[in-house]
Amino acid sequence: MKFNEMKQDCRYFAGYIPCRPNKMYNALCIENEIPCKYYSKVKEKILIIKLGAAGDVIRTTPLLHKIQSEYPDSYVYWITQFPDLIPQKSIDNIGADKIYNWELNSLITLQNMEFDLVINLDKDEQACSLAKSLKSQKYSGYTLVNNKPSPFDEKANHKFLTGVFDEISKANKKNYMEEIFDICGFSYNKEEYILPDYDLVTKYNIDSSKIIVGLNTGCGGRWTSRLWPEKYWLELISSLKKENYEVVILGGPEEDEKNLRISSSTNTKYFGVMPLKKFIGLMDKCDIIVSAVTMGMHIAIGLKKKLVLLNNIFNKNEFVLYGRGEIIEPSKECTCYFSPTCKNENYKCIEYIEPQRVLKAVKNQIK
Repeated sequence: MKFNEMKQDCRYFAGYIPCRPNKMYNALCIENEIPCKYYSKVKEKILIIKLGAAGDVIRTTPLLHKIQSEYPDSYVYWITQFPDLIPQKSIDNIGADKIYNWELNSLITLQNMEFDLVINLDKDEQACSLAKSLKSQKYSGYTLVNNKPSPFDEKANHKFLTGVFDEISKANKKNYMEEIFDICGFSYNKEEYILPDYDLVTKYNIDSSKIIVGLNTGCGGRWTSRLWPEKYWLELISSLKKENYEVVILGGPEEDEKNLRISSSTNTKYFGVMPLKKFIGLMDKCDIIVSAVTMGMHIAIGLKKKLVLLNNIFNKNEFVLYGRGEIIEPSKECTCYFSPTCKNENYKCIEYIEPQRVLKAVKNQIK
């Protein structure tokens, strides 16, 4: 067998290890021989650059539906800071064929490949530098011009402007998915999030005979402006228990101490910090989630859960809850638009998302 006899354009051909059909079925891909029945020719090689943040990575996955539809014979690469959040393509699932972690060896590899389409959805110097350095027939999204992030073309201009001018961002009526679909020249038709495989095995001491309400108490260490007061979580838990709901506290490492305090003082179930796949599996046990704008919010949307979203500093038009949730905003004006810390000296707007309003929204969603 010679090198040029191999079907190197097959999606299963790796070039450094046996392909999956060869390993599983002893299949061989040799030109001029009986065709391998597993042969799947790749027509387009597409790279998605979406590095972070974690929640934004999750809400970029609806693009995979459209790419599968528009480019059914494509091979999709994705580079990100959160590779565990990207769904892996399989016979049964839509996803990315090859997922790269954001690190030096990945950059070297990608810079020596050739693509038919590069989609860069991040407006930062690192992602734009990578996009500009790659060899591709077409580009969408953002690149570097005069050493600054810039749109590749007019399709990316709207999203670019909302990112650099608060006034335009506040007036924006498009949701995030509409914006990124526009960048790629697609029409958004309510395509859903796609989550990676997660833990369905672990059992938890949860009373499934009741409505299970998950309370995702964090918001990330940087964005303290959207941090709901701890006393409000305590009040909400008390009210939920009076309504006979089963309550589960959720969060990551940054919320662990707080969640332990809340759990101890209210005798509420909290299963601690856990790996991502287990965290998604635990959220899947819940019927409804209460959350600020965090990765947990996006996981809840991906799991198709009912959601009560606490939002104060973002344009609510950017969120898509797919008819399965409600957005609660402060009863007093928020003056801290897209600000990590509260700038208002007179009051904190997050404190005007009152627990009783959240309780009412939970009950409405359950109805």
